[in-house]
Amino acid sequence: MHQLSTALGLPQHRFASIHVVGTNGKSSVTRMIAALLEAHGVGTGACVSPHALRWSERVLIGGGQIGDAEFATAVERTAQAAEVVNRSLEEGEEVTQFEVATAAAFVAFAAARVKVAVVEAGLGGRLDATNTIPSRVTVLTSIGLDHTAWLGETELEIAAEKLAVLRDHTILVLGRVSPEVAALATETAEVRGAKLIIAPEEPGEAMELRAAGRFQRRNFALACEAAKAFLGELDATLVTEVGASLIVPGRLERVAENPPTLLDAAHNPDGAAALAEGLGEVAAGRPVVACLAALGDKDAASMIRALAPSLERVICTELPAFPVDGPQTGHIDTFQAHRRSFPAPQLARLCAEAGLAAEQEPDFAAAVKRGRELAGELPEGMLLITGSHYVLASARAALDPESG
Repeated sequence: MHQLSTALGLPQHRFASIHVVGTNGKSSVTRMIAALLEAHGVGTGACVSPHALRWSERVLIGGGQIGDAEFATAVERTAQAAEVVNRSLEEGEEVTQFEVATAAAFVAFAAARVKVAVVEAGLGGRLDATNTIPSRVTVLTSIGLDHTAWLGETELEIAAEKLAVLRDHTILVLGRVSPEVAALATETAEVRGAKLIIAPEEPGEAMELRAAGRFQRRNFALACEAAKAFLGELDATLVTEVGASLIVPGRLERVAENPPTLLDAAHNPDGAAALAEGLGEVAAGRPVVACLAALGDKDAASMIRALAPSLERVICTELPAFPVDGPQTGHIDTFQAHRRSFPAPQLARLCAEAGLAAEQEPDFAAAVKRGRELAGELPEGMLLITGSHYVLASARAALDPESG
């Protein structure tokens, strides 16, 4: 990634940056920080992942998705640089798909002349492709046991990988973490000469957020502290306006009616626990049928246990097959190549063990249809589609086949 950035002229040095790392909440916090900065008159870009339908969804400029032509130009330039870098690498090594996507975002931000970019880490932090930005503020959203094969078996090991992105003499904004992780964050900040700010559980102003769920109130409070750390002060009126208007895709997002249908990308135990907490507020006692799919490397048993008290019934399904080849590059993303769907029968067995009534329907579209039928039969029933980032595009297509 350093070689690719150098070949591109270090575009990430042409704007200030805020780095968002953590297990859960990264995309929400990244979007929220960007919206707050933009509302305060600061031209802002944001880099989020993964996308649902198009790669360009990962690049936000001025509060909206980058234009097709601008994205194509950035990707083309980055792909050309990647070809040059690949020729200099040892046999068997090549620039990865995520590195190209990340560098293209930096190129796009530089071309748009944003003042600051809010950058969500992909996996971990220390070795992540995003860890080439000279960030002025680092945000640690949360720590949970996810991606343990790459990041470590304990919360402290995972936290160390993520805290490694903190630059000397900058600012670290800390979300809700365990006392042990908080102690490590404090120690890391002291070693780096960085200022540590611990975010509150609630936003400073009493307000209604458009983004549903208590976990989003925590995320917004964290985003406010990060934006304040960068700007110095925030305008309370502008903060309230952002909170009342911001939509976070795929986070308790209401995507259909009759029955009311929610879409959430929770994909690990902590994410499922936060979803269950938010679902209690949104459903307000109404019965919820879930359409559940998960990746095979996830702790599905713990996810199901976290969600079980909030659900009436589950349709266990599988994620549709998706390609592992990078678009138009021929490169194989080795991380994606290891991702496979959790078998529906095994999910159903885990549901039974958690005391949940469950059905099996491996076909994702059919499972969503069945979930809508069951939720529609219940008094004031609701449907929840969840379990992975990869359900986002598939769920939208299943609910509206004409959308593609």
